[in-house]
Amino acid sequence: MKIQLETIAPDTKSPFRLLHLPRLNHLFYWHFHPEFELVYIEGASATRHVGDSISNYKESDLVFIGSNIPHLNFDYGVTSDYIKEVLHIKPSFKEELLTNVPELDSILELFERSRHGIVFQGETKQKVGQRLKQLHLLAPFDFFMESIQILRELSQSQEYFLLHADPFVNRYKKKEQDRLRDIHGFVDQHYQRKIEIAEVAGMCNLGKEAFCRYFKKATGNTFTRFLNQYRISQAKRLLLLGKNVGEACYECGFESLSYFNRTFKGISGENPSEFKKRHVGNKKRTAPS
Repeated sequence: MKIQLETIAPDTKSPFRLLHLPRLNHLFYWHFHPEFELVYIEGASATRHVGDSISNYKESDLVFIGSNIPHLNFDYGVTSDYIKEVLHIKPSFKEELLTNVPELDSILELFERSRHGIVFQGETKQKVGQRLKQLHLLAPFDFFMESIQILRELSQSQEYFLLHADPFVNRYKKKEQDRLRDIHGFVDQHYQRKIEIAEVAGMCNLGKEAFCRYFKKATGNTFTRFLNQYRISQAKRLLLLGKNVGEACYECGFESLSYFNRTFKGISGENPSEFKKRHVGNKKRTAPS
């Protein structure tokens, strides 16, 4: 699966967008976006990193994240077979609808509370998680109404705790947010060819060294490592689709098979042949006769 730039296209009229079973577990994707995000993951135990809060969840997690709060993908490093559903909600849903319809005041309060990051527990997590898993099966009108009902149920629940005592304030201005999204978008579009750091730096109107300092400070990662992590995540996808190691290497922008193998092992802890044998081999052994 391609990495999802977590913004809703401006020409999309619906305030909701569902990412059904997105898998980014092999990619460290520290990011933020204007959309509110409701994420549910099941069958995994990993790190929950939202804003300044770093904690662990076990077996499942249900979190509502406010607009522009940076967070790590909840499936990072997960090796178990898991289910993940992500519902994105446009800021305009809050600004244009919730603030003008008194019957939705409880949901408006939920959105205000999301500035802290909200973790739901107990029956709320179980029931809402099951409802989120069914969203992708619904027709557009039913999907819209069910999304409203899910938000209503969350707004009435007392089974939650906040990740931050005070509302989290993103230190990045809109210009910085747009710049990081442009960088991610560029990588997503051009990772199959050679990408020079100077080329990306030019997009940001920065010199090469200034860009490298900026990207490391903004993401905690060097651009080269980020690019390699992204390419390896794509290579794994291709290997699971039946491509051989050489095809995965060159189709993901690597120019040397030996460098690809070293990078793959450095990021994943195993070489690409071992990865393919372990995953594709397991599928063949468990396939019904």
